[in-house]
Amino acid sequence: PKKGQSGLGKSTLVNTLFKSQVSRKSSGWNREEKIPKTVEIKAIGHVIEEGGVKMKLTVIDTPGFGDQINNENCWEPIEKYINEQYEKFLKEEVNIARKKRIPDTRVHCCLYFISPTGHSLRPLDLEFMKHLSKVVNIIPVIAKADTMTLEEKTEFKQRVRKELEVNGIEFYPQKEFDEDLEDKTENDKIRQESMPFAVVGSDKEYQVNGKRVLGRKTPWGIIEVENLNHCEFALLRDFVIRTHLQDLKEVTHNIHYETYRAKRLNDNGGLPPMTVETEENHESNL
Repeated sequence: PKKGQSGLGKSTLVNTLFKSQVSRKSSGWNREEKIPKTVEIKAIGHVIEEGGVKMKLTVIDTPGFGDQINNENCWEPIEKYINEQYEKFLKEEVNIARKKRIPDTRVHCCLYFISPTGHSLRPLDLEFMKHLSKVVNIIPVIAKADTMTLEEKTEFKQRVRKELEVNGIEFYPQKEFDEDLEDKTENDKIRQESMPFAVVGSDKEYQVNGKRVLGRKTPWGIIEVENLNHCEFALLRDFVIRTHLQDLKEVTHNIHYETYRAKRLNDNGGLPPMTVETEENHESNL
């Protein structure tokens, strides 16, 4: 899923990430529609092509998250949704005549959008990530990063990392799951420099030096979404879709799902839950 309060450009960013309208608009919404005032969960299926390989992707949007006057426990419907997907998978897995390929609707990654305040994380941000990091891979993202200067951005990134550490919040890639020294070195660099990714999203194209680029037009020029000198969008995209996609799926299966499975079977006195039919296969769920 992608989380964060409304107005942070979550849907635009996800549309940019997968170079198509995978979010909101493709689910029949229009700009005039009001953002819902309760947390809704909308799953939108899509196919993307990466290096000639077609991949099924489901984007789970949560319009209304963090927008209420009282946001107490507003992460609960999202946590419930994530656990429901683990339950579906478990019921298929314990089936005597189980399918060779179990349909996988489990959520492999949660992009959490942080408001570019330059100050501290909101209590809601900390509460959400504290709860959800136990059940899903969280990748923190600073939204609308073009509203900060380079110095402010660097400082804010450091502050967010520090606050997450002080509050004991483990974001992906989690330190405890580094497999070897090489893994640790690579992931340390990501944890200490890249995270949280400071991004700008846009699904509009502009002409820059004779080339069409995705960007945001400002009075002083065009912010190019895929230009690393302008923002870290390309880093986030490569991280989620190219370099770490398989690992996100493995950590989901071996850690988060296993934790759910062990608890569920234990609560059930070691007996598997009743089986139910599940939906079609989704390869990767963000």
